[in-house]
Amino acid sequence: MSTNTTTSAVSTSTRPITVTNRSIVGIAVLGLATFFAITTELMPVGLLGTMSRDLGVSESTMGFVVTVYAAAVAILALPLTSLTARLPRKAVLVSTLVGYAVSNVLVAVAPSFAVVCAGRVVGGVAHALFFSVASAYATRIVPPRLAGRAIAFVYSGSSLGFVLGVPLATWVAQTIGWRPAVGSVALAAAVLALVAVAFLPAVSGTASPHVGSPRAWARTGLLSVVVADLLLFAGHYVVYTYIGPYAIDAGLDAGMVSGALLVLGGTGIVGLWLAGTFVDRAPRQTLIAAVAVMAAAFAVLPFVHGSLFGTMVVAGVWMAANGTTGTLFMAAAIRTGGVSPDIAGALVNGASNIGIAGGAAVGGQALGAVGLQYLPFAGAVVLIGSLGVVLAARRGFPVHTHAQEHLSTTSVEAITSSLAVVTSSVPVVSRAIATITGSIGVATGTVSTATGSVRTQRRR
Repeated sequence: MSTNTTTSAVSTSTRPITVTNRSIVGIAVLGLATFFAITTELMPVGLLGTMSRDLGVSESTMGFVVTVYAAAVAILALPLTSLTARLPRKAVLVSTLVGYAVSNVLVAVAPSFAVVCAGRVVGGVAHALFFSVASAYATRIVPPRLAGRAIAFVYSGSSLGFVLGVPLATWVAQTIGWRPAVGSVALAAAVLALVAVAFLPAVSGTASPHVGSPRAWARTGLLSVVVADLLLFAGHYVVYTYIGPYAIDAGLDAGMVSGALLVLGGTGIVGLWLAGTFVDRAPRQTLIAAVAVMAAAFAVLPFVHGSLFGTMVVAGVWMAANGTTGTLFMAAAIRTGGVSPDIAGALVNGASNIGIAGGAAVGGQALGAVGLQYLPFAGAVVLIGSLGVVLAARRGFPVHTHAQEHLSTTSVEAITSSLAVVTSSVPVVSRAIATITGSIGVATGTVSTATGSVRTQRRR
């Protein structure tokens, strides 16, 4: 087997023997960083209609900001992870947080759609490197027996960014405007970069990680995991990119989009809990059921589109099923043992974002061709492709799995236990945002006035 064993042995020698307060704070910083990383990536989903009206483009065109971000991640995740492997981990991770801050600043003050896209490219570059660095970083600052729990906590921040970050950002945008909302996330990322400088334990770079080859990925089953993950994300984002307009078209008041996303995010937490329960007991069966339920929900959505209640119920089922998939795919990729864990993270990260880019693009085309009501049919077709790969690939998705140091059975429990910690901090975060956005609103108001004047002059 494997180079995985060698990698683990090397990295183990550099890890602490006991848990220190600095390690605990470091893991918390990494988890919070992933929360803001996912919020940055997906924030335009909740703001699509507002941003498109303000920037004078159609909603289908505005969906390109999701595509361009994901494309940057997909192209750069593996090469950036390999090229920066020898650099000090702390400096690399802090640079990605600065990248998120710069990205959001550019978007917040953008006078045009083109500048928004440029800002999103900057964010995509940071995102391409962040997740591989964060997951490997987590394993280096805790004892070997806790490596899996550390990774699970970091990825719980990612899940909660999806579940809570996007609805919260949408709510702020609907309350004070999308520019202050994006500016708030920029400021939070900058502050978090300073916190990381102060509190993250220093970790040196390592020798180049084991990347393997496409032939080795296919032999171990890793390639099938990557392909299935790509198709899953593509099918999901065909619809999720346009979930705001879709819900409004189904009868939801435009001012209630953030509330609807929060409700749907709550069902995603149920899926996250299910993943923690079954990822070691029945990972293959759980993933098959989850993807099948998602495809079925998409097939049903057009038939209940005339009923807001029916749409929300079916969408809730879809989101609950989707909430299981991130943990299950990451576990499957690491368990193949084909590459070292950071490279497994880079491959899954890249595949997910190829899927996001492709799904958003396909969704935009389908939206123009068949309209919002029948958009889910396109997503269902892609999800069926993902389901087919999972069913056929028994090496990548075996019935019986074995626990590894990097994702042990007990590690996944940290995902669900960390939910209480993060959700209990939401009121504090909300109050902080209210304070921060007061000052940012003044600055972005000035920018809005200036850009309005420019538009008036152009019309003349």
